[in-house]
Parts: sequence; C-alpha cells; structure tokens
Amino acid sequence: MAINLKQPTIFDMHHDGCEIIVGDAMRVLPVMQSSRFRCCVTSPPYWGLRDYDVRGQIGAEEDLQQYISALVAVFAELRRTLTDDGTLWLNVGDAYTSGNRRWRATDRKNPARAMSYRPPTPTGLKPKDLIGVPWRLAFALQDDGWYLRSDIVWHKPNCQPESVKDRPTRSHEYVFLFSKSEKYHYDAEAIRESANGNGKTRNRRTVWSVNTEAYPGAHFATFPTSLIKPCILAGSSKEDVIIDPFFGSGTVGEVAVGLGRKFVGIELKPEYGELAERRLGWRE
Repeated sequence: MAINLKQPTIFDMHHDGCEIIVGDAMRVLPVMQSSRFRCCVTSPPYWGLRDYDVRGQIGAEEDLQQYISALVAVFAELRRTLTDDGTLWLNVGDAYTSGNRRWRATDRKNPARAMSYRPPTPTGLKPKDLIGVPWRLAFALQDDGWYLRSDIVWHKPNCQPESVKDRPTRSHEYVFLFSKSEKYHYDAEAIRESANGNGKTRNRRTVWSVNTEAYPGAHFATFPTSLIKPCILAGSSKEDVIIDPFFGSGTVGEVAVGLGRKFVGIELKPEYGELAERRLGWRE
C-alpha cells in the first residue's frame, strides 16, 4: 500500500523498484536524489476546473499567476531530479474566464465538473476570454530555464460536446516537450508513425489523435495510455525510471511498467493513491 507522507523523508514504500508516494510534490521532490529520473510525464490539475477537495491542491488558487508560480516551483525542483539529458512531457488544459461567476452548476453529463467555487477573471482579461493557460505556463517554464522543444496538439476524436453557439467546440489540448539541457535523450525511431497508409513510416508529427479514456473510480477522464506511451518511448530507455509528480489514478505508472520502465508516482489525494495501487495490482 502507499505511504501517507506526513514527513518528506518517509517514502520507503516500493514494489519491484517502483514507488507510489502519497504527499505534496513540493515537499517530496526536494528530498529526492538529483539526476535520478530520465523522463517525467505528467498532467497537473487544471486551473479552476476541478475541486479535488484536498488541502494544498494545485489548481484551486484564486489568482492565475499563483497557479503558474506554484507549477513553476514544482517543476524547478523536478528539473534537479532529472538526468542532464532528461525530458519533461507536460499536458495541461485551457479554460475560459467565468465572468466572475464564482460557482459552476452541476453538469448532467459531467457531474465532476460541478464546483462550489470558481476563480475570478484574471486581471486584463474579459468575460468569455480564452485564458491561454497552457502557453502562459509554457513561457513561464521557459523563462525559468527549461528548453521548450515542441508543442504537441492532442486531438480528441471523441471530445465532449459543448453547448456553445458562438465558437467551435474544443477538441484539443497541448502536450509540451521540455528538456533540461540543449542536448537530451529523444528516441525518434521508437515513435515513428505511418506515412499515408503505404507501409512506410516517417518522423512523428506534432498532432496526435488519441481518444480520451475513463477509469472506474477516477475523475471522468484520465490521462490516456495511448498519449503517454509515445512520450515514454521517446523520452527513455528500458530500465529507466519515469516520474509523475501528479500521479492521479496511476496511468503513467501502468504504461511505464508495460514498457519495461520503473516509475515513481507522487499523488496528493490518498484515495487516488489507493486507486493507483489497485490499478497496478498492488492491492485487491
């Protein structure tokens, strides 16, 4: 079972060289060994879109800059734990301003989206503005020293319908590829894609069509395995250790093990830590 990390130095729980740590990533990462991980694949909580009902959760900040600053701080500490040729694959979603409506009504198709709070409209933006959270975060990480190497468009063929009449329905998110150094590990051959169905392959393009996936007991849509797989294949070799500081239901760990890698997952919410253990077969 996972450890509830009340002190940042107690995280000895492991299973076949893998670990699930229940605790705050900002407290756990500083006590981790430098240059331990080859690759990080993660999807942190999106700003103002979900209430996980956990004290200290990222994503519930009143101010957008506080959210960005919190993630920059987490990833700065994570960068120290990556090998010099390590990479960060970061998925983060966007949002629209609420027009200062401080709640979100229950959604029949998405009960998890109901919230008793919503953050105020960020300074300088207007009601109904698309905030641009992914790019604001990407530029902040770039300013903090990360190399921003690619913006990958995650196209969702089965995207959720939206009851909007004044803009297109959103059917994509971003996955950013960052590196710690100018030269880094990237196995292009491992993720070559089919070229026009003629049997030939080509270098992977930046638009990836991947359906969203649900997992029983988790929030309505989890990090899809087919989105994670090419990130791990390109960013690591067998027996490397992958880290996900926002582990959720454990999808990154499941994919990592399936590809012959080890992993460390950090998760703030104990219920999700237990869910990940069951998913990985660590408990019934």
